Amino acid sequence: MQHKSAQGEFFSDALTKAIKEKFYHVDIDPISHKKRLFFDNSGGSFRLKAANDIFTKLDQLPDCPEHGNKTAKWLMEIQEEGYQSIETILNSKGGSIVTSLTASMVMFDMVRAVVEHIPGGNVVTTMLEHPSAYDAMVAYAEKTGKELRIAKTNPLTGGVDVAEIIKLIDEDTCLLNFMYASNISGALLDAAKIVEAARKIKPDLYIVADAVQHAPHGIIDLQKVPVDGINFAPYKFFGPRGFGIGYVSERLSKLAHHKLIAKSQDFWQLGSPAPGHFAAITEVVKYVCWIGEQYIKSTNRRMLFVEGMNRIKLHERALMHAMLEGTSTIEGIRQMAGVHAYLDHKDLTQKDFILPIGFDHLGYKEAVKMYEEAGVITYERLISSPYSARMLESLGLKGSIRVSPMHCHSLADIATFLKITKALCKK
Repeated sequence: MQHKSAQGEFFSDALTKAIKEKFYHVDIDPISHKKRLFFDNSGGSFRLKAANDIFTKLDQLPDCPEHGNKTAKWLMEIQEEGYQSIETILNSKGGSIVTSLTASMVMFDMVRAVVEHIPGGNVVTTMLEHPSAYDAMVAYAEKTGKELRIAKTNPLTGGVDVAEIIKLIDEDTCLLNFMYASNISGALLDAAKIVEAARKIKPDLYIVADAVQHAPHGIIDLQKVPVDGINFAPYKFFGPRGFGIGYVSERLSKLAHHKLIAKSQDFWQLGSPAPGHFAAITEVVKYVCWIGEQYIKSTNRRMLFVEGMNRIKLHERALMHAMLEGTSTIEGIRQMAGVHAYLDHKDLTQKDFILPIGFDHLGYKEAVKMYEEAGVITYERLISSPYSARMLESLGLKGSIRVSPMHCHSLADIATFLKITKALCKK
């Protein structure tokens, strides 16, 4: 079931408490041991205890999953379960799973395979893309002599309109690459409409999507949005660092790519992955399904996972609404004098919970430092940064303070943040 409540719906207090206990370091800084609010989850995320613990346990084992001893076979079973867990997250059928050290490396590999081997005079992406996607498109367009076409952003919504992308696509387009959600504004791109409209123009168009930002906050369904390639990052999805995950369709999987000669043409793994990473992603899926079980009864893993992700989305939307409109004890960003919510899309169903803000009389770096001194971790996006300039300029911003809580936060956490924000306004 898709939940569309415009203002979201909070978890119960009991469920919020149970959720917090499943993560490391939610309320306490692990170094200073002081209370803090970690509102920089777009740069990573809280670590699920079960995911990190199983990774640590398995990574201590010397056994190789591809060997024949008993422990090795057990590790291979865990690895295979991890592949099934990835399929549950993506609702993928067929094709191939791709893993690497990072999701950015997966993106470069997918883009290279298409642009270097599929005919076409142009490739299309958006101005909003993460550097891993945008730079890959630039690099391989230049290498192959293809025209790079870039869709403009919408400075009112913080996203990219479907029409801006579609008008750039024609029969000579080789690849379309777009992101599910912006890590600057939180704006969701309408992936389903983009894919449907693009393939009306060119039915066999290759399409790759970046879901790194969106995966921990909403549903991905490759049966409803059939892209040829997609990636996400476990470290932003409650798991450990050092692992990037992707999926490639059957036709993309067979394009030339780096592979061992002994492996089949559709095999994209290089070397021996760590079984602990696969065990960790399985624990993430189990956790999301556990949330789903609090609301529905089912033996279908994907159904429970979808329900869990929808409940995460609803709770985060309710938190975002409270941050913007206030609580019973404090006004929200929209009413607070001296601070502003940038790219403030009124329809919160069109956003993941990232809130770019700015103060009238505080610089972005200064405000981030002051937030930290008050016990809140945020992050500055600056036009002087090569990682942010392109996106910020396209949105008409010189910078922003990125505030990105997670579903394990509570309404009380939002109220605390707002009180600190009001105090900063007065400074």
